[in-house]
Amino acid sequence: MIRIGIVDDHAIVRTGLRQFLSDHVDLRVTGEGSSGHEALDMARKGDVDVLLLDISMPDQSGVDALAAIKARFPELPVLILSGFPEAHYATTLLRQGASGYLNKECDPDEIANAIRLVARGRRYISPAVAEQLADSVVGGSGAGGATDKPLHEALSEREFQVFLRLAQGETVGHIAEALFLSVKTVSTYRTRVLEKLKLATNSDLTYYALKNGLIQ
Repeated sequence: MIRIGIVDDHAIVRTGLRQFLSDHVDLRVTGEGSSGHEALDMARKGDVDVLLLDISMPDQSGVDALAAIKARFPELPVLILSGFPEAHYATTLLRQGASGYLNKECDPDEIANAIRLVARGRRYISPAVAEQLADSVVGGSGAGGATDKPLHEALSEREFQVFLRLAQGETVGHIAEALFLSVKTVSTYRTRVLEKLKLATNSDLTYYALKNGLIQ
């Protein structure tokens, strides 16, 4: 029996997933949450084998929650289930420790199969993500190294966290408090992010994130 925790801020999504997964004799939903903090609490209690995690949540983004969970419980498989297309987040979150990435428009059976796979310690890579990863490898090693890889994929895990928070209008002080960093450190990350994305202001970051479907 694979114990599953579902973390999504929409009750209708949690209900639908719970009902679907209940039809599978080897899968059982043992926890539900609607925030990043509840995801971390679920991981801390140790009563789930796989965590299904949304990206967009009110108190803490799934990106932040993933980082916190993997820092404390690196062996717990976290399967990202998001409304954002794979092209926007998948490779970045896989690098940051996610065991797989699924779009909410996928076939429900794909979710069940992905859960079984990551519960065995493997990663779930959809055909779309596999193609994306292959393109990045070929692009990075081809003639001249030319690639259409988005600039934000070059950001480190922490830079990506700071970038998303800045893009959503959070102040440096608030980000520092939320991520337990000094204001000076967050300012340094902000400078690096602007340089790597070739942008000048926080407004530019917001426009970039909206254009690339990283925030709504």
